[in-house]
Amino acid sequence: MTDVTVWYLQMQSPHHLNQKTESHGLSIDESKVKQFKVNRFLYQLVGEGWQWHDKLGWTEDQWRDYAEHDNLRTWIAKVDGSIAGYFELKKQQDNVTELAYFGLAPPFVGKGMGGYLLTEAVRLAWQWETTDRVIVNTCSLDHPSALSNYQARGFSIYCEEKVKQ
Repeated sequence: MTDVTVWYLQMQSPHHLNQKTESHGLSIDESKVKQFKVNRFLYQLVGEGWQWHDKLGWTEDQWRDYAEHDNLRTWIAKVDGSIAGYFELKKQQDNVTELAYFGLAPPFVGKGMGGYLLTEAVRLAWQWETTDRVIVNTCSLDHPSALSNYQARGFSIYCEEKVKQ
């Protein structure tokens, strides 16, 4: 087992968003027709290198319940027609919108696209009606720049914990 640090971050006003406006060729579209197999594919494509494994053992019914629920929206980022990354926004209780999953596919990591993709994710989270707070979490297994990207966009840490993994 290894010690993993988990950081829980929040943004309490859309005015705190520090936008990164250079897209580096990214186009972002919402996947409006919900298909759980698309979410499962994106989860594996982006998460494989960062040890995302909490959903790997899910059944098709579990994936369908998660990905096709009304409280979840998915956006896919592309460059020249290729999937470059994605993010999911999940509506929680108390007017909280969670950036549930966010990331880039391996060929697009380290090319300066993460700041723009995160900017768009946060901007769209604030546009989802009744959002009073946007939350996200990351951990020490994630990309080394993940935490700093969240903080550079305007998120602040409200909780930190050590877990065994």
